[in-house]
Amino acid sequence: MSVTVDGDKSVSVPQRMRRLLRGPRPESVPVVVGTACTVVGLIDVAAGVFPRFRHSRMHTLAEVLPGALGPFAAALSLSAGMLLLLLAHGLKRHKRRAWRAAVVLLPAGAAAQFAYRHSVVGVLVSLTLCYLLVRHRDQFRALPDPRSRWRALANFVLLGAGSLALGLVIVSVHPGRVVGDPSIADRLQHVLYGLFGVEGPVDYAGRTSWTVAYSLGALGLLTAVTTIYLAFRPEHPAARLTEDDESRLRALLETHGGRDSLGHFALRRDKAVVFSPSGKAAVCYRVVSGVMLAGGDPIGDVEAWPGAIERFMDEAKAHSWTPAVMGCSERGGEVWTRETGLTALELGDEAVVDVADFSLAGRAMRNVRQMVGRIERNGYETRVRRARDIGATELERIRRAAADWRGTDTERGFSMALGRIGDPADGDCVIATAHLPGSGDGPHGDLKAVLHFVPWGRDGMSLELMRRDRSADPGMNELLIVASLQAAGKLGIARVSLNFAMFRSALARGERLGAGPVLRCWRGLLIFLSRWFQIESLYKFNAKFRPRWEPRFVVFRTSRDLPRIGIAAMQAEGFVNLSLPRPFRSPSPRPCGHTLRSAPEHEVRAA
Repeated sequence: MSVTVDGDKSVSVPQRMRRLLRGPRPESVPVVVGTACTVVGLIDVAAGVFPRFRHSRMHTLAEVLPGALGPFAAALSLSAGMLLLLLAHGLKRHKRRAWRAAVVLLPAGAAAQFAYRHSVVGVLVSLTLCYLLVRHRDQFRALPDPRSRWRALANFVLLGAGSLALGLVIVSVHPGRVVGDPSIADRLQHVLYGLFGVEGPVDYAGRTSWTVAYSLGALGLLTAVTTIYLAFRPEHPAARLTEDDESRLRALLETHGGRDSLGHFALRRDKAVVFSPSGKAAVCYRVVSGVMLAGGDPIGDVEAWPGAIERFMDEAKAHSWTPAVMGCSERGGEVWTRETGLTALELGDEAVVDVADFSLAGRAMRNVRQMVGRIERNGYETRVRRARDIGATELERIRRAAADWRGTDTERGFSMALGRIGDPADGDCVIATAHLPGSGDGPHGDLKAVLHFVPWGRDGMSLELMRRDRSADPGMNELLIVASLQAAGKLGIARVSLNFAMFRSALARGERLGAGPVLRCWRGLLIFLSRWFQIESLYKFNAKFRPRWEPRFVVFRTSRDLPRIGIAAMQAEGFVNLSLPRPFRSPSPRPCGHTLRSAPEHEVRAA
C-alpha cells in the first residue's frame, strides 16, 4: 500500500512510519529554535521584571534559562530576553545574521550561568540550542531583506517606546519597597533618567534600587546599541526596475503582451524583475513585509515561463521570503502550481468587454443609457485619445487633476496599476476625459473626469484608474467608459478590461434563488466588508456594462501563509500603511501606484 506524502507520488506506509520516527525534518529546525528562543525570551523578561515571578513555583525553571545570571539577574534577564525575542523571527526565517547573533549570545549566556550561578542545567539548555544552530547551520542561509538606514529610526522609536512602557512596569512592581508616594510624573521621570543611566526621583528600600537602576540602564543600552548597529550596517536598498530591465520587458510585451491584460503593469518602476535563463520570460515582483509578491502572469513566451518561475522561487528561497502571486489568470495559475507545487485559490473576476458586442441598446443597458443621455444633455463632452496625441500642457493639467482628485492620501495600487500618467515611454496609453464647456474657472479648467487605460497587446486596453471632480455630476465614470468603448474601434481596440471584482462569483451565487445558508452567510460577510473595500459596489458597477468574467487567482504555499499574504497585499495596494510618519519617510525617486483599478469610494457611490 502506498500513499502520497509531501509531494512524493509513491511512499509506502512503512516508509512514512520511518519518517515520523526520525522526528522533524532538518528544515523545521529554524522554526523549532526560533520558537524556543521566543519562549526563553518571554520568560527571561518576566523573570527580570516581576519579583514575584522569580520567587514563584516557576523560579526553578526561570533559573535554568538564559538571562537569570547572578546578582545582575534582572538586568541580564531583560537584555537576554529582549535580544532573543528580536532574534526569534529572523531564526524562523532562516536569516544568516540572526544565526550569527544567536550563536554568540547562547554560549555567552551559558558561560555567565556557570560563572555566577554554577547552573549545569542552564548551561545545557543554552548549549543544546546552540548545538542545534551549529548542527543545522546550512538551514540558515537566507540573505538580508531590502532595507535602508531609516530602519534605525524605526527601531529607536519602537524599541524606545517599548523600553519606556516596560520601564514604567519595572518602577511600579515594587510597591512594598517604594519610599514615599511618587506620582506618575515622578515615575516617568525616573524611567527616562534610568534609561540614560542616571538616578531618578523615586527611591527604594534595600537592593531594589540597584535592581531597578540596572534594569532601566540595560533597556536604555539595548535601545542605543541596536539603533547604532542598524544605523551603521550596510544598506540593502529595495530593488527597482532599471532602464535596461524596462527595455527588455517592453520588448517581451511587444511580442507577447496580448496574453494577459495585466502585462503592462509589470512596468511599474517600484518592482523588481527576474528573467528566465533564455531571457524570453520574466516575473516582476515586490517584497512587502517578507512576502515576495508577483502580480499577474509571467511576461513573455509561455514555453519560457518555467525558467522565470524557477528563478523567482530561487530568489524567494535565498532570502527566505514567502512566495505569492496576486491576480494571475487560470492558465498562469496552472503553470505556477505545476512548476512549484504551490496552491491556487480563486480571488475574483476581471470584467472584460468585447468592443464588437457592446451596445447601449436593449433593456439591460437602459440605466446606463439614460444616465449617459442625461449627462450629455447637461452639456458634457468627452475626448478619447492616445497619450502621445495630447499636448504637453494639457497632459500636465490632466496629471495634476488626477492627483488632486485622488480619494485618499495614500497612493493605491500594485498588481493592477501603473502608477503614472503621461510618461513619454507610455505613448500608447489611452486617456479619456470629460469636459464641461464654460466651467473653466476651477484650477483644472473645464476638465471634470479622467480615465486612463494601458495597452493590452496590440488590440486591447486595460483600465488603470478612474478619477473625477467631486463637484461634477454623478455618472462621470459611466460616461467615459461608454465613450471609450464607442471610440475603441477607431483606435484599433477590440477588447477592454475594466475593474477587478473581488469574490464576484460568491456575490453572484449568494443572491440567487436557492442559495444555501453557508453561501448566504459568506455573501453577507462580503457585503459587510464592502463598507471599507468596495467589494459589492465594484461588482455592481462592472456588471452594468454586461462584461464577460475572467477568473483571477492568488497562488500561495500553504494556508498558514494566507493571513500574512493578505496583509502584505493590502500594504502593497495601499489599503494598509505601516510606513514611518510623513516627516521621517525616505523620499521616493519615482512615483508609484494610484489605484487598484478601482475608483475611490466616493466615485463608485456617486456613480
